[in-house]
Amino acid sequence: MKKVMFILKRREDYNAILHTNVGLSTGLYNSASFMNEMMLMSGINSSLHVVEDNNSIDRIVRANKPTHVIIEALWVVPSKFDILQKLHPDVKWIIRLHSEMPFMAGEGMAMDWIAEYSCFKNVYIGINAPRMMREVKVMLQTKHPTLNLDEKVIYMPNFYPQEYVKKDFNKNKDTINVACFGAIRPLKNHLVQAIAAIDFANRIGKKLNFHVNAGRIEMKGDAVINNLRGLFEQVYDSGHRLVNHQWTPRENFLQLCSTMDIGLQVSFSETFNIVGADLISQGVPLVGSKEIPWSTNLYNADPTDSKDIADKLECAYYHPKINVWLNQYLLKKYTNDTRKIWTKYFI
Repeated sequence: MKKVMFILKRREDYNAILHTNVGLSTGLYNSASFMNEMMLMSGINSSLHVVEDNNSIDRIVRANKPTHVIIEALWVVPSKFDILQKLHPDVKWIIRLHSEMPFMAGEGMAMDWIAEYSCFKNVYIGINAPRMMREVKVMLQTKHPTLNLDEKVIYMPNFYPQEYVKKDFNKNKDTINVACFGAIRPLKNHLVQAIAAIDFANRIGKKLNFHVNAGRIEMKGDAVINNLRGLFEQVYDSGHRLVNHQWTPRENFLQLCSTMDIGLQVSFSETFNIVGADLISQGVPLVGSKEIPWSTNLYNADPTDSKDIADKLECAYYHPKINVWLNQYLLKKYTNDTRKIWTKYFI
């Protein structure tokens, strides 16, 4: 019988939340926990563990004796598998990638590590996005012309809990709350979306509250948050405001999402976008980009065009129920397909 174990590396920048592992304020942890819960509900023996570093893997694998170990993201040094394969020769190791190639370009060791993983017999590459999967296959097929890539590279899309609520959209107020949550980094495209949100608020004659998570800055995102602050300082007299939120446990974050009027996730690069799913799960209309694999094209905008984003915000404002219904429907379909793919592989 197959026994699956998800392993993540502890991130020290999330403070006391880490000590419980419950509601851990990181998309990677949420993604893995959703997968683990889905596997358990599907009758698959599965568990999730957070470890300190590479050296903790042997101990936890020895204690639990899994048949498959899924390493979430790139953090295990490839040479570690020289040791792990000898200690656990029957274990199938899967390194699961969560990013498209534009994001990977900012990870200095990504291509080297992925290529090195491919050289180990019992190490496989799991990828949650078809485009990234194709691009990794191009590299590995060139490196290993005789390698069976259909076995070595595995499609492992994300899952999201099927829990959705309805929300009444209140237009009878003088403010509009637009949420652009997620880590502050260039590919998230916060500044263009902020300009679009200001344009949109001006059009409908309301004061904008532009909500972000400023507590997590990644991949040279300092310039982004500095420019966001500068933008709203320059338009302060208009009544438009930048509202910063720290990262919180998932339950608190969902509650925060439920207080928003519209969500913005017009990113340059995504493989799933849990933040967008969180907003939609709370009945909040969403304007995204074509990078989000489940979001409706009717409300997706061009990340480089602030006018297009403002137009889609206006459309979502006047037709929120259609937006939410379509996005919830497509998210359900995507995650139902995910369940079938994962259970077929592990049952």
